[in-house]
Amino acid sequence: MLNIFQKAAGHFKENLPFVLYAKPNSTQVIGIFQQNINLYESTDLSEKGFVFADFKGSQAIIFPYNESEILNQKYEVSDNLFHTEELKISEDGKEAFENLVQKGIKAIEEQVLEKVVLSRQETLKQKNFSFLEVYQNMLSTYPNAFRYCWFHPEVGMWFGATPEQLLKVENSKFETVALAGTQKYDANSEAVWQQKEKQEQQFVTDFILGKLAAEAQSLRQTQPFTFQAGNVVHLKTTINGIFKSDFDLKKVLKVLHPTPAVCGLPKEVAKDFILKNEGYERKFYAGFLGELNGNLLKNENKDSNLFVNLRCMEIQQSKIHLYIGCGITKESNPEKEYFETANKAMTMKRILD
Repeated sequence: MLNIFQKAAGHFKENLPFVLYAKPNSTQVIGIFQQNINLYESTDLSEKGFVFADFKGSQAIIFPYNESEILNQKYEVSDNLFHTEELKISEDGKEAFENLVQKGIKAIEEQVLEKVVLSRQETLKQKNFSFLEVYQNMLSTYPNAFRYCWFHPEVGMWFGATPEQLLKVENSKFETVALAGTQKYDANSEAVWQQKEKQEQQFVTDFILGKLAAEAQSLRQTQPFTFQAGNVVHLKTTINGIFKSDFDLKKVLKVLHPTPAVCGLPKEVAKDFILKNEGYERKFYAGFLGELNGNLLKNENKDSNLFVNLRCMEIQQSKIHLYIGCGITKESNPEKEYFETANKAMTMKRILD
């Protein structure tokens, strides 16, 4: 019997859609292997399958469970592949991104926006790329992230190791997180958060609580705490509760996505600013992905487990596109924000070497 990685190699060779993924802190890899070449798109997020949705909300691709072979297996954790040496930070596009950030700060000062999340694309040349080797590196290097490798011949290949849960639903119980504020991880000292990061994180928390209040019969939240994601740390608040018996998953996702952690506030104004000013297409970066209406390992039909598509990259012919962003408030420093994105880019760069 083929193991899950051999199965993925064969599927890729035959140009058939598949996804490999592992949930945070799990050593179980799940594979969804679609048995045809069709591009299925969700119409109302009621389907059962693995969903891969874009940032704009215009496309949500589904690998339907009933059109796929599903495998899962344990993987062996390799020696930690996390690089201890400093990788060189690229300054390509630094001036353009700093100008973009300055434009965002100006919009906030003029009270057009409260916060906006701005991003950029960094492109690397592909050298002897092995998707299975890269994915196995990712599994061992970022155990507390949602790690995936997704492929469809009409769309391409994407990888990610995202630290951010969008929404986890088990029957009517749910959990989500407010994740914002970033600094470089230092093993020798505890993170100290400035007012800018605290404010940025509070924006996200307040937005989520406000949007979920109408759909939930109970809501709880933790105090913000420091959470490590690869070579950076964030401020994180966990929010959980119970939905009302008639809750609508599509409605909940519509009000949550995109959250202020990847878009800004007010949401529609920030989204419009991003689409008009970033100068490139985010595609599936800052969208969401995961199990829709079915927990495969527990065989629970009402469960969904969805993540925001951060710390991700797109493989395109001879190039690798990294997608990275940061939250902008009126206290932001354009150069500091650029280096925040550069540090986030290291999440993917560290598994490529």
